[in-house]
Amino acid sequence: MLNIKKKDKVVVLAGKDKGKEGEVLKVYDETNKVVVSKVNFVKRHTEPTQRDPGGIKEKESPISISNVMLVCPKCNKPNRPKFDKLSDGKKVRVCRKCGEIIV
Repeated sequence: MLNIKKKDKVVVLAGKDKGKEGEVLKVYDETNKVVVSKVNFVKRHTEPTQRDPGGIKEKESPISISNVMLVCPKCNKPNRPKFDKLSDGKKVRVCRKCGEIIV
């Protein structure tokens, strides 16, 4: 189980966008990479199609999951969540700083 999921708020720990915060748009399980909104922009030259005029476009590029850290929605501090089991056997993420369950 990965500690970061889609729509989580994360902070970047390393690289050219160090310190920036954003929301996770996509998670790639196989390669352990995530796409974060407004982080790690790259320019791509695209050819025109019937729907798109083409040109130089900027888009987010995947970054390693080890270079981002989850931000707790309650205490608003970055931390590495721990995993606990509930009484019904379901695994949940728990904030190490405030003890709140992260949904």
